[in-house]
Amino acid sequence: MPQIPRSPVSTPEWRAWLVWTVGVSAYVLAITNRTSLGAVGVEAADRFQADASTLALFAVVQLAVYGGMQIPIGVLLDRYGSRPIMTIGMLLMAAGQLTMALSPSVGIAIIARVLLGAGDAAIFPAVLRLVATWFPAQRGPIMVQFTGIVGQSGQLIALVPLAALLHATTWTITFGSIAGLGVLFAILVFLIVRNHPPERTADVTVNTDTGVIRVVTSAIDTGVGIRAAWAHPGTRLAFWSHFTAPFAGTAFVLLWGMPFLTAAQGLDTAHAAGMISLYVIVGMVLGPVIGDLSRRLPNHRSLALVLPAVGMQMLAWIVVLALPEPAPLWLLYVLAVALATGGPASMIAFDHARTHNPSHRLSTATGVTNAGGFIAALIAIFLIGLVLDLQGAGTPETYTLDAFRIAFLMPIPLWILGVTFILIERKRTRIRMGLDPERRR
Repeated sequence: MPQIPRSPVSTPEWRAWLVWTVGVSAYVLAITNRTSLGAVGVEAADRFQADASTLALFAVVQLAVYGGMQIPIGVLLDRYGSRPIMTIGMLLMAAGQLTMALSPSVGIAIIARVLLGAGDAAIFPAVLRLVATWFPAQRGPIMVQFTGIVGQSGQLIALVPLAALLHATTWTITFGSIAGLGVLFAILVFLIVRNHPPERTADVTVNTDTGVIRVVTSAIDTGVGIRAAWAHPGTRLAFWSHFTAPFAGTAFVLLWGMPFLTAAQGLDTAHAAGMISLYVIVGMVLGPVIGDLSRRLPNHRSLALVLPAVGMQMLAWIVVLALPEPAPLWLLYVLAVALATGGPASMIAFDHARTHNPSHRLSTATGVTNAGGFIAALIAIFLIGLVLDLQGAGTPETYTLDAFRIAFLMPIPLWILGVTFILIERKRTRIRMGLDPERRR
């Protein structure tokens, strides 16, 4: 891997923060785009006359494209850097929302979600790359969490202003407005974001402990880079951590939370929106705490942070489903708080990916990792919709608590699968690092 001696970094820190600010603002809009359908799910079902499986298909297609694009996006980022990839991503999302605004049918709406998922896939990995190339390595865990925290505010924008705009105007005006914001941010990204500081001729990461500046370049053989990233148990640990921690919260906020809280639990829209807002706010508050703990406990992240977060989610989820009647309001708030731990805990996966991969595989490993959570989320979203339909409860008029209680069992096997592989890959990673003795055959 190419290395060059340490040189004085003359770039003013304000420039790094400016680049990051524009990048993370684009990420906020990407999150708003991603969760826009969940905030207006009932209205979408009415507009397209969609049953639960069809409504789930919108989210599944979007997440499938997002997850499937992660590795190609990682490779493109390793080769071309953040600026062009983010610009194209913003334009794709704008095209997707404009298509959604004008869509007369389910088929066209699905094409819109494909465009949206493809554009969304580019933004978060690109911002993580900006963090790696513009900031010292020791700031990595905190900056990753900070990026995630700020980005999640996009969910609040989708939940409150977007829904309010839809109710005050029309479907076309609402989604057309988001498309216009996408074009605006594509221009801002192109004008302001740069792949690396101006005094360097390539993307680099700077290790402040050793002073080594590592040049970030794409592997000549892309297949070799992907296989090499996956071959390291630390990357697989990152994948399964991101697979397991956030998917239930993603499925809840992206599509099924509002119908569950309103139609099944009997809450009014204001209470349901407040509960999902709490989910977002708690995630934003926990982010820096978990980021700092991740920095302080580099060898105990899984046992001390990821697995406890998953355990809290499972416990709250099962308790709510086990009640024969609608859950009390306080318990639903507990569920929202428990699910909120998944987002910050999932960011630890990117610490694993960064720690266990050299700089030239940085974005490829990040793409592999990021795919995990969205693969799990799309499986959960699809299965919940399918089980609702199989029970004859596939439309807002037929949603019932009993139907949701059965459908919401679908995440439990995914949690069990993920926890199993986290424990397996954690052990393999510790053996690889020399922290645990190798197993005797």
